[in-house]
Amino acid sequence: MRTLIFMTAGVLSLLGCTTPQEQARKQQVEMERMIARYGPACTQLGFVANSDPWRNCIIQSATRDDVNRGGVSTSIFGGWGSGGRGSGIGIGIGVGR
Repeated sequence: MRTLIFMTAGVLSLLGCTTPQEQARKQQVEMERMIARYGPACTQLGFVANSDPWRNCIIQSATRDDVNRGGVSTSIFGGWGSGGRGSGIGIGIGVGR
């Protein structure tokens, strides 16, 4: 029985692993999404497209929006960024409503 539990835990942990290439691809897709959303506004603010200050404007704008929305918790223990209501993804054992 113990062997079955350890084997199951090992398989589940391996399923959650991603390769560095997959992580880089996900980050690239996320950056492209942010550029499409915030790039035009940063250009209108006077930043030269594809410059470091322009990219910084995009990242700051995305971060500001995430903070204003309360953010997204990727913790299995619940999030505290949404008024302390334990709004995390997963088992969410934070403080209830």
